[in-house]
Amino acid sequence: MDSSNGNANVAAYLSVRAEDSPERTAIRIPSVQGNEVEFADTNFRELEEMVSNLAGRFVVAGVQKNSRVLVMARPGLELIVGVFSILQVGAIPVVIDPGMGLKGFLQCVRRSEPDAVFGIPKGIFLSRLFRPTFRSVRKRFSTRLVHALATTGLLPKFPVVETAPDDQAAILFTSGSTGPAKGVCYEHGMFQAQIHAVRERFEIEPGEVDYPMLPVFALFNPALGMTTIVPPMDPGRPAKADPSLQIKVMNQAGVTNSFGSPVLWNRVAKEAERSGKKIASLRRVLAAGAALSPSLVERLRPVVPNARIYSPYGATEALPLTAIEGADIRGVASETEQGKGICVGRPLPGVEVRVVEISPDIMSAEDLSPLGTGKVGEIVASGRMVTRRYDKLEDATKMAKVIDGSRIWHRMGDLGYFDDEERLWFCGRVVERVTTKKGAVFDPECCEQVFNCHPKVFRTALVGMGPKGNRVPGIVVEPEAGSYPENEEEISKWIAELREIGSKTSMTKPIRHFFFRKDFPVDVRHNAKIHRLALAKKYAAHGMHPTE
Repeated sequence: MDSSNGNANVAAYLSVRAEDSPERTAIRIPSVQGNEVEFADTNFRELEEMVSNLAGRFVVAGVQKNSRVLVMARPGLELIVGVFSILQVGAIPVVIDPGMGLKGFLQCVRRSEPDAVFGIPKGIFLSRLFRPTFRSVRKRFSTRLVHALATTGLLPKFPVVETAPDDQAAILFTSGSTGPAKGVCYEHGMFQAQIHAVRERFEIEPGEVDYPMLPVFALFNPALGMTTIVPPMDPGRPAKADPSLQIKVMNQAGVTNSFGSPVLWNRVAKEAERSGKKIASLRRVLAAGAALSPSLVERLRPVVPNARIYSPYGATEALPLTAIEGADIRGVASETEQGKGICVGRPLPGVEVRVVEISPDIMSAEDLSPLGTGKVGEIVASGRMVTRRYDKLEDATKMAKVIDGSRIWHRMGDLGYFDDEERLWFCGRVVERVTTKKGAVFDPECCEQVFNCHPKVFRTALVGMGPKGNRVPGIVVEPEAGSYPENEEEISKWIAELREIGSKTSMTKPIRHFFFRKDFPVDVRHNAKIHRLALAKKYAAHGMHPTE
């Protein structure tokens, strides 16, 4: 559905909100002073004025339709105003995860070749310090403009540039959890499809209050008519956020909706158990970025007593594809614990998902024949929210996309299967599957969920030791806080217990090697996806030794 009068530009939603709900709070920024939380509020009318003012400033400086603007703003008012202003003039915001490290960040900048930068003073300085990397940049805009222009009085309103559904809207970089980060090209019609799917599947209503623990999700809120509460957390290290503070802010703001990784929700749940606090205002919890386990659903239920818990499945290139409710995750808990993987639910309306034969090569439409029920293969998806290409990476696009007439299929790079109730089960990443010389296969999520049943295990990771195609499977264990084995006797006891648990399923029974770490390397976006390949490199040389 178009945002306004046939204009596919998602920035037009803000004008709609400013007309139908001008005094409704759009953004609330918490300020914590001791035990008190105060909020600085901006309503939709004020937000639209800020966006229009900045859009006009961009145009005067030469930013136009299809200009690329690198966004280096902190989550909150400046990020939302900046991105919507860029969209309003028909330009293309380029968004890169700030936590990936300087080297990776600069590589992404070099590849995307932005025409302009909109950033905090440190970001502007960085763009001048690394001038060869930013050689394409002609204009630089400080985020301070957001506040400076807001105090100048209402300037002539800059109109939302009209765009077609297939016009490019943004370049959003992947987290790079299983390879180099890639710029994903979004079209305005894809954003429209995402907004429609999220609103309909999760029954989101205007006037709700959102707490997006992944900052980019705040950009959907003007379209959905929701108030955005800016979480007080470091976007580069979300898993380190103070859970007691998150609970305090959510309760004081009356939050009804919140998205976060399972790692974040686990920290919130533990703190709520410790303090005895609940978040009663929540109607809806969304957990994604890693598998949502039955045990975490169970732990969350008393913390958010009035909320429905959901786990959407997808990727930066295609989101959302499926969704499952917490009650259904609990309903298949025994199957998950028996090594059958993680159930991610049924495809959303307008989305087609298939499981096809795994291939290391470029695929054609002839390779998309679906496998039978219960057979594990590679997950592919097609739908209006499925992106068509990566930015300036033709080889990666050819490998990840399959042209099927007028349709584009995206290869998720994930292992999975459909059950006899047409539900999709996720078994892990294709590149993280461990295959032995005799052809035995070990799928990450299938194996790990079995060992995660141990009461002292926080999470586990499957690794392969030895050369490709002739690997020996091993399990790396991250114990719960305070449970790390202190000596050889405790290690031996742990291993015996884990082997006993593993003996209960055919896939995990052959696993004999276990290692222990106090923390895992994880992705920069959610701090939840485990870098199994990095772990595998570390333990490949350990042979049969169970300790570091």
